Amino acid sequence: MAMVRELRRKPLGGLTVEDVRLLIRQDVGLAYLLPLAVEVLRVDPLAEGDMYEGDLLAAVLTRSAECWSESPELGREVRLIVSELAEVPPVLKREVDGFLAPNERSWARAQHGPG
Repeated sequence: MAMVRELRRKPLGGLTVEDVRLLIRQDVGLAYLLPLAVEVLRVDPLAEGDMYEGDLLAAVLTRSAECWSESPELGREVRLIVSELAEVPPVLKREVDGFLAPNERSWARAQHGPG
């Protein structure tokens, strides 16, 4: 994808919310971009790229479980951001539920042991 190649050459500080969303969706530079995305989401959980309100959060929430196991602190922070949403927009409900479900199982295992 030519757009992704072009964005990979851009300095991190020059990336827009849309750039970050697009690169995260492509699993590019997650070690650098997820912390950047979380910084944006702390201020505006429903930050919007070019698609819809909350599209950056959707991109973050749909990364693989392996991604979050490699960055548990970021995962906890995203979980906190999601839990503080007054209302989950319908367009994000599936992503939020999918992100929280594996974490809830992990928390239950940690508290009660393997089931």
